[in-house]
Amino acid sequence: MNCELTSFFILNSIMLGIGLAMDAFSVSLANGLTEPHMRKRRYCAIAGVFGFFQGFMPMVGWLCVHTIAQSFHAFEKWIPWIALILLLSIGGKMLIEGIRGTDSDVDMPLKIGSGALLIQGIATSIDALSVGFTIAEYGFMMALVCATIIAVITFIISICGLIIGRKLGTTLADKASILGGVILIAIGIEIFFSS
Repeated sequence: MNCELTSFFILNSIMLGIGLAMDAFSVSLANGLTEPHMRKRRYCAIAGVFGFFQGFMPMVGWLCVHTIAQSFHAFEKWIPWIALILLLSIGGKMLIEGIRGTDSDVDMPLKIGSGALLIQGIATSIDALSVGFTIAEYGFMMALVCATIIAVITFIISICGLIIGRKLGTTLADKASILGGVILIAIGIEIFFSS
């Protein structure tokens, strides 16, 4: 890594991280709404999942460019469809549970399961596979540092989304699952049409 490129490289990686983290922020907001009594340890677990996948996917993309680039180009057109289907299914489930909810749901709020969280992490970061092409000219260590910066930025932004969602969730307790489901569906549609 050239010393003269270091500040530009870091700034570029930070901006890339902020751009990629917006979907994770929105989903974190929805998760905070759905689970207003979330503990700090759970914040870290949820943000950690989003951070991990946002850092992991560009490295997978980078690796594909350096090994199986032609196969990856064929797969790239399916990325928006995969994200749309995953987020529609999770958002739809939350929406249905929120509409069907009873008064007892206010006392015992929904909790995002591990499987749903894993799917959210994949769905919000699957477009980050394409970033592997953007960083393809980097050597392995530079790509790894860039992916790590993206992961850290995503973690921080996701924590912010969870905190904001949690504060709104306590205010909107009985409608939080509906709102969270609508947000996830909207994100899926936005990813699909913006790709």
